[in-house]
Amino acid sequence: MLNGNLSFSRTLGTMTARRVCRKINEAILNGGNLMRNILAGGRQRWASFARMCAACAGLVLAGAAAANAQSTGGEASLKLPDLSQVRFMGVDGHTLLLVGIVFCVLGLVFGLGIYSNLKRLPVHRAMREVSELIYETCKTYLFTQGKFLLLLWTFIAVVIVLYFGVLAPVHPTAVTLPIILAFSIIGMAGSYGVAWFGIRVNTFANSRTAFAGLRGKPYEIYRIPLSAGMSIGMMLVSVELLMMLIILLFVPGNYAGPCFIGFAIGESLGAAALRIAGGIFTKIADIGSDLMKIVFKIPEDDPRNPGVIADCTGDNAGDSVGPSADGFETYGVTGVALIAFILLGVKDPAVQVQLLVWIFVMRIAMLVSSAGAYFINSIIAKARYGNADKMNFESPLTSLVWITSLLSIALTFFISYFMIPSLGDDPTQWWKLSAIISCGTLAGALIPELVKVFTSTESRHVKEVVTSAQEGGASLGILSGFVAGNFSAYYMGLTMVLLMATGYLVSTQGLGDLMIASPVFAFGLVAFGFLGMGPVTIAVDSYGPVTDNAQSVFELSQIEKIPGVAQEIKKDFGFEVKFDRAKDLLEANDGAGNTFKATAKPVLIGTAVVGATTMIFSIIMALTDGITVNVDKLSLLYAPFLLGLITGGAMIYWFTGASTQAVTTGAYRAVEFIKANIHLESAEKASVADSKKVVEICTKYAQKGMLNIFIAVFFATLAFAFIEPFFFVGYLISIAIFGLYQAIFMADAGAAWDNAKKIVEVELKQKGTPLHDATVIGDTVGDPFKDTSSVALNPVIKFTTLFGLLAVELAVELTAKNAVLTHVLAGAFFLVSFLFVYRSFYGMRIKQTD
Repeated sequence: MLNGNLSFSRTLGTMTARRVCRKINEAILNGGNLMRNILAGGRQRWASFARMCAACAGLVLAGAAAANAQSTGGEASLKLPDLSQVRFMGVDGHTLLLVGIVFCVLGLVFGLGIYSNLKRLPVHRAMREVSELIYETCKTYLFTQGKFLLLLWTFIAVVIVLYFGVLAPVHPTAVTLPIILAFSIIGMAGSYGVAWFGIRVNTFANSRTAFAGLRGKPYEIYRIPLSAGMSIGMMLVSVELLMMLIILLFVPGNYAGPCFIGFAIGESLGAAALRIAGGIFTKIADIGSDLMKIVFKIPEDDPRNPGVIADCTGDNAGDSVGPSADGFETYGVTGVALIAFILLGVKDPAVQVQLLVWIFVMRIAMLVSSAGAYFINSIIAKARYGNADKMNFESPLTSLVWITSLLSIALTFFISYFMIPSLGDDPTQWWKLSAIISCGTLAGALIPELVKVFTSTESRHVKEVVTSAQEGGASLGILSGFVAGNFSAYYMGLTMVLLMATGYLVSTQGLGDLMIASPVFAFGLVAFGFLGMGPVTIAVDSYGPVTDNAQSVFELSQIEKIPGVAQEIKKDFGFEVKFDRAKDLLEANDGAGNTFKATAKPVLIGTAVVGATTMIFSIIMALTDGITVNVDKLSLLYAPFLLGLITGGAMIYWFTGASTQAVTTGAYRAVEFIKANIHLESAEKASVADSKKVVEICTKYAQKGMLNIFIAVFFATLAFAFIEPFFFVGYLISIAIFGLYQAIFMADAGAAWDNAKKIVEVELKQKGTPLHDATVIGDTVGDPFKDTSSVALNPVIKFTTLFGLLAVELAVELTAKNAVLTHVLAGAFFLVSFLFVYRSFYGMRIKQTD
């Protein structure tokens, strides 16, 4: 039997990775006990909270029953036109989009094909066992998060039932309401499912990348992580597009619109929960593991460190699960925002059909351009680096982004010319709409270039961090990172403004004759264009967790210490091993991974903010009856609107503090435990029991932090929507703007600190020195900056805006019947939200006893 006192080394030597990880899996399940305790109401305060929520729900339901009336605008009015009424190149729109399903299936085959090839790549058993151990641990973490997601979904389901079942029913509700609820679950399950796929692919790729490093050649170390990322990217976009085509083509038009809204809310819920919880988990583990390098002067990923397995799990929970779910949601929500605008802002049904079909064909073109660019870039990269001894790992990733961008722009103009040669009797709109989309597509390539200016290992800003730390230690190094983050927000903010302004100027050339508020549609198309190279954006983002894990797999496998391993590899795989060269290459590639993880973050947050503009327009359309009344309330002269603008900033800064506090407290407990239980003299590897305890700590604080944040955000959205509708509009605009700059600053400052450490380790070869200690401290400060708070702002903004669509309509209907009740509910909801804002610090503080 497995004994908790056995060393990790003996365990791996005598048992399979699957049996080993049973012990570690128990840790995550124990972390799940937190959720069960909450559900069971084991403590009086949770029982009180449950009663309070039930009372609030009862009040809303009573008010909804009293206000039972069909809404005249908003989401209940999103009725899709007949797509077959317009023909494109001799084919009606419905039939043309049926062909799109074939492209989605081909995209799935593409992703699965790469997955299958990765699985068959050569790998030594010692490395494979470690990667399977990481995967099994990640599986249990995801099972626990899946149960947690179902709990959170019940909050959303209540509001959907009240709105689409009582206030604005789409008859017959016995049929339509379950379908709308089902699509909200499907959206959430989509985010959750692609996260599963991403973890499986990455945990194949990490050990294969580590093994490829033993050859001492860089090309395969670059190719394998990128292939894994493309597999995830193609699968993600194909699945999301397939689900949306099913709604568009097979759900009756009178309630397809509400199904899109339900689907998007479900996506946002899944992405927000997985991003926040994963971000907290990974940075607790990362900080706990990294600080041991300073305390005990041990190497990176030292097998004796009980935090390393948790760190590897966290790399996937935070840097694979989160981005996969976030990317899935981003593509879905941006599409739904445009659909909502077209149905609300365009009056001519024929033009509606033309735009809807054109939008979806453009989404299909994303798959084609990304796949084509990947093959073209692969040929170029192999010709340049296939047999090279040295390579700049960032170079082929950069060329892939630019090839995809240019190919996507070319396809946009080409397809638009044939799809919409005349739009509303205007033969020039095809190139104008293409130009607007291309502004976003160009941003998808320009923004990564700007990010590299502030985060790359070649960046002068990152080198400034190192220079500062050489004389001023961690203090000056951290200040230089702040400088990099703030400057990056300036340059990227102005870049987005310039491209959006270009889209606006083009939209003034006749687009206003076809729709209301054409600049808002232009902004939505810019956001859509951001995603014109979607699978590639996801691919370069997923590149980072594979390269990070590959280093850990190399160290944890202890392959250098296996007797006769060099001869074994020579016999079985046919090459001479180069251990030292492998370490150098894997570390250098991790620097490139850090940079390109950073490049994807501003693209996703930029899409969220620009797309939120389009979604907010849907709320404005409902509140102003198609921009015909109450327009004066969208002004700084209207006090509630101005107060909403101020309130949004407060929520963004609270969210940043709450997510960082969860990391801080969890990391304190992890460090406390690791310092007390690390055995540097008596063991070759950490024990299973100690590793399991660190994982348990990470899971516990990830779920506690996520619960506080979600409930505070959920009830704040209801409260602010119920206070006053135009207050809420100001609030949504504010969280988008504050969130944009806060996220860019934090993401790029964190990446600058991370790669400064990489320069010290790889270029300067100064591990274990005071300079290295200083950059490690900077890196741990940057960890929650770049991988917890900043990345979670994206799904939080979109979730709040989407859920706000329903919340504000609910509030308006209740106010029409009973304004006093509405304001009483606003107060009650705010008190619940404030309780969890309070708990997010005072309930998460570091205490002397846990």
